[in-house]
Amino acid sequence: MNVKAVTIILSVMFLVYIVDLVRREKLTFKYASGWILLIVLAIFAAIFDGLVFRLSELLGFQLPSNFIFFSVLCGFVFVSLLLTIFLCQQSNRNERMAQKIGILEHEIEQIKKQKTDDR
Repeated sequence: MNVKAVTIILSVMFLVYIVDLVRREKLTFKYASGWILLIVLAIFAAIFDGLVFRLSELLGFQLPSNFIFFSVLCGFVFVSLLLTIFLCQQSNRNERMAQKIGILEHEIEQIKKQKTDDR
């Protein structure tokens, strides 16, 4: 089996795994989107490997494998950035929710106090 076939098979298996995680609600599509994009790019690069060779030569890489490793590294940095953005958004939501809960608890205490004062 050649490298192209192995790459396509592994990419498709990983894609099926990611889709299954989304289907079983273990992973949201929002978080899976970066991985799916990378998998689709990997399948595209495996099918059109001549394009990868030409692109690596055009960008000045000595070996196409160096270009592939660089591309994979850039892909992981991209996914890490996406996950960091999502994490910051979630942190902001948690902070706002904690503040709202604090306000509601304060209002409940005031209502309880008013009830006891009215008696």
